[in-house]
Amino acid sequence: MALTVEIEKHSGFCGGVIRAIGRAEQFLYSNPGKKLLSLGAIVHNEAELARLGAKGLVTVGHGDIVNIPNPSEETLLIRAHGEPPETYELARKAGINVIDCTCPVVLRLQESIREAHERVRQIIIFGKVGHAEVLGLLGQVGEDAVVIENMEMLLEALDNGTIHTDRPLEIFSQTTKSPTEYSEICKVLSERARAGLAIHNTICSQVASRHEELDSFSENHDVIVFVSGVSSSNGKVLCDLCRSRNPRTYHISSVQEIDPSWFGPDDRVGVCGATSTPRWLLEQVAEAIR
Repeated sequence: MALTVEIEKHSGFCGGVIRAIGRAEQFLYSNPGKKLLSLGAIVHNEAELARLGAKGLVTVGHGDIVNIPNPSEETLLIRAHGEPPETYELARKAGINVIDCTCPVVLRLQESIREAHERVRQIIIFGKVGHAEVLGLLGQVGEDAVVIENMEMLLEALDNGTIHTDRPLEIFSQTTKSPTEYSEICKVLSERARAGLAIHNTICSQVASRHEELDSFSENHDVIVFVSGVSSSNGKVLCDLCRSRNPRTYHISSVQEIDPSWFGPDDRVGVCGATSTPRWLLEQVAEAIR
């Protein structure tokens, strides 16, 4: 036998990221020499950002919008994570053109949260505090929601009264969170909700199925090399899943981080990544290992 390398067939960009990057590339191709402003990193992957940066994509922050000279001559891309209504109003007042690439799954989640708020429910969001998608969700309801990042935060919010268990509750999840962890959070919350709890299944189906696929993929290989950007929330969740199934899991963001000592001569190596990991980078990693 000899060392073999397999790339997990479903790893790579999710549909929302593919759509956003496709629209960015289309704009840059159609407007040679013109830059495109991305409000926040279009994808949480340093290698892909460098590739797009060479084509003219420039990452900016919210504070930069009001300071853009000649804003009517610039174009701002809203990435797949989505934004609160205030961002669109800020861009409108500045007179800047907008390409809205909010993922359709995120748009539906934003709408569902607004509707729950109109029903005068206390809203709970299972998500990463400060994550762009979560900030966009909070903005839909004037930040009138409780964000829970993990079980510890849930129990603390229940014990200190931040979550009012005597009120009807509705819980939503950030689209890229762990389905298993969300289920555990919902179970505990439902046991404590005295006035009822409505649970919304808002994790992206692509993300949910990837959890199941990586579960099996990790167990069927001797070594797992997980590729994602250092700032990818989805990458951390999926890499932790792989490591829970296979302790010989290594997390890298570039080919340069590969360590030959990780591999034995007959190992079956699996290469996989996050929803923000480009396929070309997975192929580079696999080829380097070979």
